[in-house]
Amino acid sequence: MGAIAAARTILTRLHEVMASRMHAQGKLDRVVEIIGENLDSEVCSIYLLREGMLELYATRGLNQEAVHVTRLAMGEGLTGTLAQNVETLNLAEAKAHPDFQYRPETGEEKFHSFAGVPIVYRERAVGALNVQHVDPRRYEDVEIEALQTTAMVLSELIANAGLIDEEEALGLAVTSDEPQVFDGLQLVKGLAAGRAVYHQPRVEITQVMAEDIEAERQRVYRAFDRMRDQIDNLANQAEFGVGGEHEEVLETYKMFAYDEGWSRRINEAIDSGLTAEAAIERVQQRTRMRMREIDDPLLADRMHDLEDLSNRLLRIVSGQLGTAATQGLRRDSILIARNLGPAELLEYDRRRLKGVILEEGSLTAHVVIVARAMGVPVLGRVRNLRGMVREGDELLLDADNGTATVRPSQSMADAFDARFAKTRERQALYAELRDVEPFTRCGTRIQVMMNAGLRDDMSTLPLVGADGVGLFRTEFQFLVSATLPQRDRQMRLYRDVLDAAGDKPVIFRTVDIGGDKAVPYLRELATGSDDNPAMGWRALRLALEREGLLKAQARALLEAAAGRVLYVMFPMVSEPWEFDAAKAVFDEQLGFLRQRKRVLPEAIHYGAMLEVPALAEVLDLVIPRLSFLSVGTNDLTQFLFAADRANPKLAERYDWLSPSILRFMRRIAQATVGQEVDLGVCGEMGGRRLEALALLGLGYRRLSITPVSVGPIKELIRKVDLAEITEAMTGWLASPPPNMRAALAEWADTRQIEYD
Repeated sequence: MGAIAAARTILTRLHEVMASRMHAQGKLDRVVEIIGENLDSEVCSIYLLREGMLELYATRGLNQEAVHVTRLAMGEGLTGTLAQNVETLNLAEAKAHPDFQYRPETGEEKFHSFAGVPIVYRERAVGALNVQHVDPRRYEDVEIEALQTTAMVLSELIANAGLIDEEEALGLAVTSDEPQVFDGLQLVKGLAAGRAVYHQPRVEITQVMAEDIEAERQRVYRAFDRMRDQIDNLANQAEFGVGGEHEEVLETYKMFAYDEGWSRRINEAIDSGLTAEAAIERVQQRTRMRMREIDDPLLADRMHDLEDLSNRLLRIVSGQLGTAATQGLRRDSILIARNLGPAELLEYDRRRLKGVILEEGSLTAHVVIVARAMGVPVLGRVRNLRGMVREGDELLLDADNGTATVRPSQSMADAFDARFAKTRERQALYAELRDVEPFTRCGTRIQVMMNAGLRDDMSTLPLVGADGVGLFRTEFQFLVSATLPQRDRQMRLYRDVLDAAGDKPVIFRTVDIGGDKAVPYLRELATGSDDNPAMGWRALRLALEREGLLKAQARALLEAAAGRVLYVMFPMVSEPWEFDAAKAVFDEQLGFLRQRKRVLPEAIHYGAMLEVPALAEVLDLVIPRLSFLSVGTNDLTQFLFAADRANPKLAERYDWLSPSILRFMRRIAQATVGQEVDLGVCGEMGGRRLEALALLGLGYRRLSITPVSVGPIKELIRKVDLAEITEAMTGWLASPPPNMRAALAEWADTRQIEYD
């Protein structure tokens, strides 16, 4: 029996059982018989979450004495594992799975194969539906499909019958009025205060079984048309100007809205006998389960976009159109959501929306791009928000430090207000330095440049008074695109960036994708099976092998810089020949343009990023080839310490002010003395005041940092005497103190130099 036919038969019979006057236990006993018969499975069991444990509620094929006796904790055994992870298991040999746990009272020792799906209610597992077979075999995809559809319907029926403790199962009850501080991932920096507002009210599905399949199909078609119109209108009404990265985001988003595969899967669910609402929810649940199986964060983010559209479609088809955005924000608000799509964020009133907190979210998510353009701070990866925060609770969001406080005490609120006020005062002070050149006390001019990666970032260049862009990350355009960005599109971006910079220099770093920055259109090549993606096939290594990619970027940069000065920097150079090979690609494209009498750049300066320690050993060979050298402290540090910077256990373990990294940085600086090469630093190290102080003492005279750090670092520079800090650093590195950071802080204190 096919998946649609099996599911439809099961659903019809389930509907009859649940409509009967039979008691709840009798209904479940009948349900496992129906599922087992239709899937030709010797065992079918239902576990439900009660008092924090998964209790065997009904079974066909296992010992009946085990019903209401066998209980498993979330994460215990195969059933507990699939419920905890909200994932499907399909095993030919259950005992081979590391989480297998044998319960003798069930009599399941003779069964080898096992398949189980979570029973999901309101996005969380409240039970499990399992089937087992004597013979070792994996269940067919059609059987798993039928099982998943059945579990989806069963969840609503179980909830309506009062068989699960909804408050306990979903963790919705906020049991305390006390202040609570929770941690998250900093996605967009900033401070914000406001009242908690939940983005999306739950759409209640009141009818699961379809009475007229064709009528349900027409409802979905009409909802798709309306949703697509909404997305088209949003794309046309974007407020950030023409051609920004947010526009590319919406184009990718629009591609999902018109995806025929998505609408086909919903139609198939309707064919099995579901209503339009239930079919959309069924496909959405399957999407969530797939997301949990995806290791690639970029593809997972694209799945979030699809879920955002599913939520929109579900609201349209159900007629429950209200969201916090459409109802309107009546006061300063902090928006809370499990996840959020870029289009939905754009619907909010920016005068009232002060911040966003997400249960999920990542740095590459589309919503982060849009939020950054809107200037809205965002905190992500905060779990169980509904268990901690009520609608209307007061919230203090500190995305700078990755925390948020709910129901703050008066003293907490006062301290936050004072910090907020101090931040505004400091911002005003730094704004006054916008047009002030950063000279040290001894009269040396230090270049303070900013890092960027978005067209919209360029608007901050005149606001912060940076000397230019010391690192423009060109890969962002590649990361947010559904397909490889065409040369013309790349050229327009680079030209717009140069136009915005005016007479200030912009150093374009060629594309750094691959490894942990995978893209769907290079998935089979870029993701591979790197165990250490940061040290894998990425950046210049990938670009030299995928020469067409680098050729297109070279042409785009050369054409964009026609009549202007072009600065090009190659990332992750390990040996001189890699630099030579990359430059040869540019030289070839330059010759091509020259033959066609195109306007060429006035001058081209080539540089390299020193991120791989090996390059430091051949600086004498590579420096004569370079106009400039930029030390990429983020990657360099993790390579030197063999410590993944994304690993939270290692994030704070290795200090940028340790003698090992500082001695290495000094070696690089000394190798450039007397050479015609401009030396700088790109990365977070240069944007921290104590670290910047150390870099000045090591001989670095160009810092490229985040825009928000430009003002503080310019202020620091004006208080420093280079001879003094150089002498101090020389002494400390010759005979390191027990704590270099403490020594540098004490040195700064005696000179009234403030630091972070």
